[in-house]
Amino acid sequence: MPSISSVRRVSRAALLLACCAGALSSAAWAQEAAPTDENDSITVTGRRISQSAEAIGEDKVSNVVAVTREALLSAPSGISGLKMLEQLPGFNVQTDGALGLYEFGNSVQTRAFNLDQIGFVVDGIPTGRSDAFGGSPVFRYVDNENLGVVEAAVGAGDVGLPSYSTLGPVVQYNSIKPQEEMGLFVSQSFGDFNMKRTFIRASTGQVGPFRAYVSRTKLDTDLWRGDGTVDREHWEGMLHADLGGDSWARFKFVSNKFNDFDSPSLSRSQYLTGTDVGGKSGRDRGYISVVPNTTPGFAPVPGGPAYSNANYAYTNTLAINVRDDKLYGGTVHAGIADGVWAEATAYYEDKGGYGVSPDTYANSLLQYQRQSAAGIALFAPKGTQYGLSTVGGDRYGLTSKLHWEIGAHTLEVGLWGEVDTYNRTQARYNTTDGSPASAPNLDELVYVRRDYQSQRNTTQAFLKDRVALLDDRLIFDLGVKALNIDYRYGGYRDFNDYYRAGATAGSWVPGWGPQQLRTSYSDGFLPMAGVLYKFDNQSQFFASYAENMALPKGLDDVFSVSLNSSPAGVPAPAPERSQNFEAGVRTNQGEFYASYAVYYTKFKNRIQSIGSILPGTTNVIETFYQNVGRVSAYGAEFSGTYKPRFLNGLAYFNLNATYNIAKFKDDIVTAATTYRTDGKYIPDSAKWIVNGGVTIEPASWLVGNISGKYTSRRWSTFDNSAGSSVKGFTVFSAYVDIGDGITLGPVKGVKARFNLDNIFDKDTLSYISPAVTGDGNFRPLSPRTFQFTISGEI
Repeated sequence: MPSISSVRRVSRAALLLACCAGALSSAAWAQEAAPTDENDSITVTGRRISQSAEAIGEDKVSNVVAVTREALLSAPSGISGLKMLEQLPGFNVQTDGALGLYEFGNSVQTRAFNLDQIGFVVDGIPTGRSDAFGGSPVFRYVDNENLGVVEAAVGAGDVGLPSYSTLGPVVQYNSIKPQEEMGLFVSQSFGDFNMKRTFIRASTGQVGPFRAYVSRTKLDTDLWRGDGTVDREHWEGMLHADLGGDSWARFKFVSNKFNDFDSPSLSRSQYLTGTDVGGKSGRDRGYISVVPNTTPGFAPVPGGPAYSNANYAYTNTLAINVRDDKLYGGTVHAGIADGVWAEATAYYEDKGGYGVSPDTYANSLLQYQRQSAAGIALFAPKGTQYGLSTVGGDRYGLTSKLHWEIGAHTLEVGLWGEVDTYNRTQARYNTTDGSPASAPNLDELVYVRRDYQSQRNTTQAFLKDRVALLDDRLIFDLGVKALNIDYRYGGYRDFNDYYRAGATAGSWVPGWGPQQLRTSYSDGFLPMAGVLYKFDNQSQFFASYAENMALPKGLDDVFSVSLNSSPAGVPAPAPERSQNFEAGVRTNQGEFYASYAVYYTKFKNRIQSIGSILPGTTNVIETFYQNVGRVSAYGAEFSGTYKPRFLNGLAYFNLNATYNIAKFKDDIVTAATTYRTDGKYIPDSAKWIVNGGVTIEPASWLVGNISGKYTSRRWSTFDNSAGSSVKGFTVFSAYVDIGDGITLGPVKGVKARFNLDNIFDKDTLSYISPAVTGDGNFRPLSPRTFQFTISGEI
């Protein structure tokens, strides 16, 4: 439950805003101007406008947009790096919670692509898959306070960027460099749902050729719906060394630990009608704490043990996710000669953790009886079982690049290699007494399901030439990359590898045993071509074409299917292949900057997850993947900021707008039926996304902003079944910054920030887990959420 009522939150926010307005008559404190590079072009200026050229992707041949550092620091403290993308045109981001921290509640759509088809790079290090199980979601490895910019190529990333996931879009997260002066920066946040977050960064300053920083974040909060907490600890460190001339080296370290409780997905009928076993309805439905079995609705099943009622699968103690991930990276940049340099980045990631889900007594008993009959040594279920899924592995690789400027040509050539190993187990255990509130007894195995290891070996090479003509007014980018991925899978895939049906009805025999599977994907010619024409120093035309191939997403889930008829593996899906074309203009004027792009995208062999409720649970969804044919998308994206001169710097306005039509081009044909998906909108894709706001700067020490985001209707099914659409909605947010230049004794840069998300407490469905037909499952938009942050530096 929230720590404060909605009414009190609104009153408090209104009071704060009123205080800020009243303070306009007070004397303004001095503000220290942020240092800028003399060569940086900042035409439109403002406290929340920094590097306008960076924001609109100036001098890029494709549509590149960015979230600047000032925007990152204005967001609610602790917001995930993924949720920040919702500020950019082309991105439809839906999250569970105002900060977007719940990994199983994040969805991203851009043009025809979703989260699994976007590449992510952190300081030159590819993050691999975005899977919550076994992947490397980018938000585990970034903190907003340490980011300099988030740069997104919405349609086609550069051929030199390392990724086997992308079908075009690539998002780069670039950290700030360690500062030249020694210092200590501290930020403390408090908010609704008992949220507390502390961020500390200590900087060494310049010590000989070295400068470094280390930071620690500790965040604790209650879930906004249901019982449970989110607990995270995040460390980052960076060491920068000047090696003389244009050469430098960098070492980076990230550690991320979290322990989160789950919240359930909801069907539409659950959201609209009735109450759950905890008496909650609508968006407030959530897992409950364990109650005595004398509670109405929790009595044991006839002849069953004390905690055998299926409603105990709706308790939170067996609905958790724990991760412990570490990332190490080292980069060396060597200036060889004028216009010639080489750069290499080596990295290593250590991944570990587990997830727990409840398993009902009835389901566990069924599996126990079958597996015991097949000769597996097991213990009978005692009640509600502890469903343990362990995940782990490591990932290491090397990227390298040679850059050479010769005449009108700028040549780049590079190579990337990576090995990604992942292991997963799934089994059910008793707790000490069968209660979901009791500790697990890992010596009492009730049944087994999976135990496998997979490996991805990736090699990518690229060659690129940028040709500058007409005094650099006309630029051509020509590039090509080659990608090869070898995939291996070994172990127990699913139940049929442990046990299977015998020749006699009702009999069970040992399964197929562990299996070894392998496939590979390769393409030696994936081209990209682009053109840039500069009308003058402020305005540009750009156009690009690119082809990409991606490793099939969810490949572990694809191969984790064991057949009834034979030990053979399922057919490997074809890789998804895309073609992206875009063209547009951008301008950077005295009062405004803007970018406008039109695009057409198509790809084939789309692999789509299909969600279903996991047997033995009430709300746990497990996804599977399959090729579902071709997809095409076309549309337009606009991003602009306007600071009218007649307002004398008092206010400026920003607007991002996306128009997107993304549809299937084929029906889905299965053995049982044909789903009429040809010409239907892909699920979770919005036709319109409009995000705009106004920022005011009435004094040098005060900045305020209010913004709104409209997301149009989306479908939850592949075949756009009647009644399966989610209506459009608009959500508003606001922030106020006070300070930024205040000095109190040894503490400088003292600043207070107030953030209010979902100002009008919009209650609607936002996150969609799609289904082929019928209706999907959903997560509701989080309620109005307030946060206060105070920060300073010594």
